[in-house]
Amino acid sequence: MPVLDVRSPGEYGHAHIPFAYSTPLFTDEERKVVGTLYKQQGKQKAIKAGLSYFGTKMTDLVEQAEAIIKKQGYSANKLIVHCWRGGMRSAGVAWLLDLYGFEVFILTGGYKNFRRRVLSEFEKDKPIHILGGYTGSAKTDILQAMGRKGEHIIDLEGIASHKGSAFGALGQDPQPTQEMFENLLALQLMTVPETGTWMEDESQRIGRLNIPHALWATMRNKPVYFVDIPKDLRLAYITENYGRHHVADLIAATERIQKRLGGLEAKNTIENLQKGNIIGAFGILLAYYDKLYLKGLHNREGLESRLSRFESEDMDINRIADSLIIHKKDKRSDKNG
Repeated sequence: MPVLDVRSPGEYGHAHIPFAYSTPLFTDEERKVVGTLYKQQGKQKAIKAGLSYFGTKMTDLVEQAEAIIKKQGYSANKLIVHCWRGGMRSAGVAWLLDLYGFEVFILTGGYKNFRRRVLSEFEKDKPIHILGGYTGSAKTDILQAMGRKGEHIIDLEGIASHKGSAFGALGQDPQPTQEMFENLLALQLMTVPETGTWMEDESQRIGRLNIPHALWATMRNKPVYFVDIPKDLRLAYITENYGRHHVADLIAATERIQKRLGGLEAKNTIENLQKGNIIGAFGILLAYYDKLYLKGLHNREGLESRLSRFESEDMDINRIADSLIIHKKDKRSDKNG
């Protein structure tokens, strides 16, 4: 059934239930007026103001619902309506759509209740397999290949619209809000099967977003499948994938990590970029990110007992994906006796 979010455009734009349709009862300004009246003059004054807005939108709300059902090919005239708490806004729209002839369900507790469900999902100990490897190991490509082979995957960087490093925003869509990131992530966690899901090894922060702490703590205690690919192949990979971006953007990204990279290394990287020596620039950056990742691995308590290494002399993505899947199944068989 289609889900109709009748909150204001601003509320929906900040975050919403994934795949819900924005069918606002009030504009942002109208919502503000009604809310102010409710606080200052009481419920009845607020309802009267709300009805004056509602009356002019009845036909439009019905037609929006009809268009959504028709466009998306739903077979029945059934739909779900929700607002923030499952209160007057959803009740008013549900009454109208029911009167017109739809079979209407109101989401109990509204979006607020959905958020409770989202946050509770991060507290669960899901079966997770962590795909590790130094920068340039094509982890996202390997992850996607495993997904095509029938494995359950959660692409954290895809959900976050960011590839994780200082260069991770290049070529990506704008990042969602933290709340929307959590909504999208929780929905995927809800579908994790008993055999588990694959995720990339990430720091807690992806761009300006954070993996919820409870989930990240769980991830840090899961088996890591470390793909070890020669440095020259990884350098060629990141040069191909990042070298196509404008030099000014690459320099700006380098400047963001200047303190951590070190003054001399940052200077040499920028000079190489300015001269068009992309390989030389990324060689310096790769050494920095390798050290950073190795430090993160060593700081993980008890990792050796959970770490499996896969050395590969090439970047045959499908072959690497097959090896990881087979190893996971073998480990699962050993665990189950």
